[in-house]
Amino acid sequence: MPALDEDELMALIAEHEVPFVLILDCVQDPHNLGAILRTADAAGVHAVVAPKDKAVGITETVRRISVGAADHVPFAQVTNLARTMEKLKAAGLWLVGTSDHAKSKSIYELDLKGPLALVMGAEEKGMRRLTEENCDFLASIPMAGKVECLNVSVATGVCLFEAVRQRAIQPS
Repeated sequence: MPALDEDELMALIAEHEVPFVLILDCVQDPHNLGAILRTADAAGVHAVVAPKDKAVGITETVRRISVGAADHVPFAQVTNLARTMEKLKAAGLWLVGTSDHAKSKSIYELDLKGPLALVMGAEEKGMRRLTEENCDFLASIPMAGKVECLNVSVATGVCLFEAVRQRAIQPS
């Protein structure tokens, strides 16, 4: 399945009454992208969005790690992620970003039942400044241990399945 462009993404989003989108800000490791696509497929995500620059695309490694999900989950590569985020907002989606620095509510306290785009940052650096500024809310994942953050693919799974739980979607 070839990557969608921004117009194709917006057309796809318009087909869903309650869109469920995942935005990845510069995820570069193909193993992480493969694991994320596999999880996104399991969660029923309608599309995964990533920038064309500074991010991994669909490679053979991604396909292998995703165990086929790379061929099923619509994947959009966009030139200007901030502009795409603005268009998603205009289409009625709430953009919820996760951040290690978020002093806001935990992901478990937010209402994730409506039209939603979850925004995940890159390995090591997290979200870029403009990406973070374009989010409607920033959420944290509560952690009891000593480490400060989770791997992006693990954090994505936690957030996606919290949305699934709230929406009472039964993954197929």
